[in-house]
Amino acid sequence: MVNVNQNYLKLGAGYLFPEIGKRVKAFQQANPDVKVYRLGVGNTTEALTPTIIAGLHSGVDKLADVKTYSGYGDEQGNTDLKEALQKKYAKLGVSLSLDEIFVSDGAKCDSGNIQELFSDKSVIAVQDPAYPVYVDTNVMGGRTGAFDVKTKMYDGIVYMPCNAKNGFFPKIPNQKVDLIYICSPNNPTGAVATRKQLEEFVLFARVNNSVIIFDSAYAAYIKDKNLPKSIYEIEGADDCAIEISSFSKDFGFTGVRLGWSVVPKKVMGYSEDSAPVSLNSLWNRRYTTKFNGASNVVQAGGLAGLTKEGRKESRQLVNYYMKNGQLIREGLSDLGFNKIYGGENAPYLWVKTPNKMKSWDFFDKMLKEAHVVVTPGVGFGPSGEGFVRFSPYGHREDIKAAMKSIKTNLKL
Repeated sequence: MVNVNQNYLKLGAGYLFPEIGKRVKAFQQANPDVKVYRLGVGNTTEALTPTIIAGLHSGVDKLADVKTYSGYGDEQGNTDLKEALQKKYAKLGVSLSLDEIFVSDGAKCDSGNIQELFSDKSVIAVQDPAYPVYVDTNVMGGRTGAFDVKTKMYDGIVYMPCNAKNGFFPKIPNQKVDLIYICSPNNPTGAVATRKQLEEFVLFARVNNSVIIFDSAYAAYIKDKNLPKSIYEIEGADDCAIEISSFSKDFGFTGVRLGWSVVPKKVMGYSEDSAPVSLNSLWNRRYTTKFNGASNVVQAGGLAGLTKEGRKESRQLVNYYMKNGQLIREGLSDLGFNKIYGGENAPYLWVKTPNKMKSWDFFDKMLKEAHVVVTPGVGFGPSGEGFVRFSPYGHREDIKAAMKSIKTNLKL
């Protein structure tokens, strides 16, 4: 008899996005002639930009010539791409060495895999609501107790509530924790941490020997120059923070797959006898054992995206999606939705449901009446109950049609 990892059996209801897909599929099967508008999942829709396409073609062409063909590369990423990422951080005033940068096949993978470096006795704190991967992979890693169906919380996790009163950014934990997950700009609320807020968390982490896992996948959407795009803009963060980021949401690599993580050499964990252990060394060991490196073709596309022309095209793509978000906000405001958050320095809109409706109830109502898919806020954690997330990732004509359908068909 082969026993399974019992921690997987602790997981609550099905992962959020497959559950959405299941409900949408059932609706479409029952209503095959109805067009469904998807304002839920954050999946980019516009074509890759010309500079990136040229870079991808260049990567393919090199494989077609024995003189330029390449097989395995460095597991941690090609040097030229890492140098381009190093320069990207330098523009923020952040100095990194190349061996602190690890190129991957996406931020989601890194966000899920990073927890492997830490003891299953580690106490984790997460923003609530939060991207489900932070919580679920720590459940899989054995750091939690059972899931409480009533509270929608896991025993053993320190939830840091994010709500309108605190601007959807939490206070520092009131107890000692080992790992702290922060996403800024936040998915799903669209809130962006201020410099002062991050300084408080960095100070807390340094005092308590905690490690911050900082997800900056949406940093390109920050327009306010006073808001930090990297946690390493905060003094002392390189002592206590790991940053994870992505090419997905600003370059359109959701299906192409490319991301990176930064693990400074000064960030330490500790062995059972309290001896300091370099997390950079452990992450490197994991990379070289479990990963053969991101696709060489994809890395060529990512490198092209980081050129001057590539960055210009990326900004145009970001502006396109932000305009979509503005159209969604205006449409909802016209309908009387008066509690709409995010969408200013982040793509997502975090919207309070009308008439105190539960998140999934409003999801079903929106799908059945307006044929529009949104994301139930409670799927991101207990503090998300009573909210839904609107995603601006879609073709402009579909965004307009979706808002027209909501105005015409949604019964409030």
